[in-house]
Order: sequence, then structure tokens, then C-alpha cells
Amino acid sequence: MKSSSLRVILFVIIAGIVGYLWGIYKITLDWQNYHPQLSIVNQEPPAGMQTMDMAPFWTVAQAIETNFYDRKAINGQNMVNGAISGMISTLNDPFTMYLPPTNNTAFKQQISGQFQGIGAELTTNNKQVLIMAPLDGSPAQKAGLKSGDIIEKVNGQDITGMDLNTVVNMIKGPKGTQVTLTILPKGSNNAKDIIITRDNINVKTVSSWVKAIKDIPTINASASALLNQKNEQIAYIRLSEFGEQTDQEWSPVVNNLALQLKKNSNIKGVVLDLRENPGGLLTDALYIASEFLPQGATVVKQEDAYGNIKALTVDRAGVLQNVPMVVLIDGGSASASEIVSGALRDNNRAKLVGEKSFGKGTVQDAEDLGNGAGLHVTIAKWLTPNGTWVGNGKNGTGLHPDVTAALNPKDPTHDTQLEAGIETLLQE
Repeated sequence: MKSSSLRVILFVIIAGIVGYLWGIYKITLDWQNYHPQLSIVNQEPPAGMQTMDMAPFWTVAQAIETNFYDRKAINGQNMVNGAISGMISTLNDPFTMYLPPTNNTAFKQQISGQFQGIGAELTTNNKQVLIMAPLDGSPAQKAGLKSGDIIEKVNGQDITGMDLNTVVNMIKGPKGTQVTLTILPKGSNNAKDIIITRDNINVKTVSSWVKAIKDIPTINASASALLNQKNEQIAYIRLSEFGEQTDQEWSPVVNNLALQLKKNSNIKGVVLDLRENPGGLLTDALYIASEFLPQGATVVKQEDAYGNIKALTVDRAGVLQNVPMVVLIDGGSASASEIVSGALRDNNRAKLVGEKSFGKGTVQDAEDLGNGAGLHVTIAKWLTPNGTWVGNGKNGTGLHPDVTAALNPKDPTHDTQLEAGIETLLQE
């Protein structure tokens, strides 16, 4: 009886060992006979491309395809997208970027002035994601986000060192949904969580008013009395970004203002407010600057990779060429905002009032890649008419104002920069 039981137990053990060994042999045999199927399209390099050894790429791709344990995680197109992003990261330029289809669509929506999200322009610096500028009336602005604020986490996830496109995808979302950003305010050591409800962002880029100085609510009462000697009035134009609709919005505003200037001698000049304006289209910058400058005047210079410099000049007759003016700038004034500001100052048309601008001194070429994706490549430096470059690598030198004025965070209803701008304007 015992002998019979022992034989059964021994048989079970032997069967288990044989099954285990067969399993190992079968797995090994399967891997040896596995031949991944890979179809490559559009593999021919363009003419003139420098020599590149692609062997390491294919070695790594093959190793992943053959050996990686999670078959569902392998996606050839995602690997290509990652390789492209890695290739671009070697340039160490935050403004050269590859935009997968969803990101490219979001970018186009923002430029067109209609999208869903929190409404903030982002940038990167030293592996950190920063607010370049919140858009006027956006959830980001209403939540108190400011230029220079650092985003440390999105919904509790640390984003330090993440690709900017990935962070944008984490932050954006449908109207009515919420996102929690952990923000380190500029100049602070204490981070805080801010919950923002996403919304439709319909960006109206141009707004204006004409008011007597005494009726401007953000001007300190004592300053208003000092400035308001003869019931002077000020024309104010706010430009929040340079988008596809900017030119259409701009023309009726300035044409109406030009008529008021002819009829009303109490209007002493124009304050052009470019604070927190992250920029946009170069063509719009040329169009706006041309409103204030004579034909033939240089608006901006472009210096390409070979040191060739091309001047872009005014080619239309603006209606506000002779009116006195000042320009308000701050750390959120970037790109096209800096082009306009630099052009007006270098052509002796306006003084700059406020704080140092952002310092984005490069021009990007945006290209659709045919599959919904897009590529933005920095193609040139831009220089002010006097030849000043505001970029200076990662940490832009920016445009320094002629009159420095800072806002008082403890008194947000008092616009000390607008106040300084009006005072500067009346002294002209």
C-alpha cells in the first residue's frame, strides 16, 4: 500500500518536472522562432541630410520588439514620436518642438482664439515649466496665475523635467472639468495648490477706452488729481496676444480712435498695454507696429543661421503715426510683444514703462507634417531696429523699460504701471 502511494507521488513529481522543462523549452523555441513584423514607410532621407548612423536606433527598436515583456505597450509610432522629441531635446531650445496631432490641433485652436482649457501660455526653463502669460479673462488669470510662476505638479504629479507637450496635455481638458496645479509663485518659496475649472477660451485680443484721467478707476486718487490738470483724457489700447483675429479686431478700434483724436483735443496720447502678452504671429507684429511708424521704417531684423540679416519694414500707412504714446511691458511680454515694443522705442516713437520683458528673441517656422502633427523650428534670431537681441540663450535679457514701475501685490486695484505710463505720456 505504501509502495503504491509512493509510486503515485513520484509520478506526479516527475510529471511536474517534465512539464516545467517542456514549458521552458517551448518558450525558448517560441522566442527563437519569433520574427517581428515591421512595415516602414517614408524611410528615405531628404537630399542634403548630414550623415547619421541609424544602426543604434534599429538595434534598440529590435531589442524592444523582440524582448520587452509587455507586448501591449509596444507601439511603433509612439516610439518614433519619442525619438523625434528626444532628437529635438538635444538642441536645448524650448521653442523648437514636435507637436503630435492632438497638441498641434490645440496650438492651432489657441492661435485662432478658440479652445478649451485654462488659458495660459507656458514655457520651460531648466527643466521647470513656467507660466509665460495668462490670457485676458481666462480661468488662469482669474485664479491668480502670473508670469514667472512655476508649475511644480499637475493633479499631484510632479512634472519637473517633463516634455512641455506632455504637461500641456495634462492641463488641458473639456469645459467644466477641473485641474489642480501646484504653483510656486515667482519670488516665493512656498508652493500652493490652485484648483482651476477649465472653460471655453474665446480670446478677444483687442480692447480699448478713452477716459478722463480722473475717471480711471485704477489710478490712485492723489495721483489722479496731480496728473489731471486740465481735464486731460487718455486713450488706452490693450492687446492681449497676436493671433489670427488680431488684425481684424485691431483696425476698427484704431480707426475709431483716429476719428476721436481729430475731434477731441483733450486726448493727450495713447497707452499701448502689452503686459502679459505672450506674442504670436510675426505678421501681426509687423501690422501693429506699422500703425505707429512711417512707411519704410524698420520694425525688426532677422538674423539667420549664416549671419545674414534681413530688415522687415513698414509697408502701409498707419493712422496713429503722430499721436504721443507709451508702451506698458512686463515679464509676460514676449516674442511679438517685444518686437513691437523694441520697434517703437528704437524709432523714437514711444518710451517703455513697467518691468523687464520676457526675452524671447527667436523666430519659429511652423510646419504641418501631413499626418496631423506639426513641427516648430527656430529659424532665426530677431533683432530690434538698433540691432539689439533680447534672447541671449535660455535666460533672455529682455527689453528693459525706460521708466521702471512695479505693481503692488498687496493692492491689486491700484495700477501703478498705468499710472507711471500716464505720467510719462504727459511729460512728452
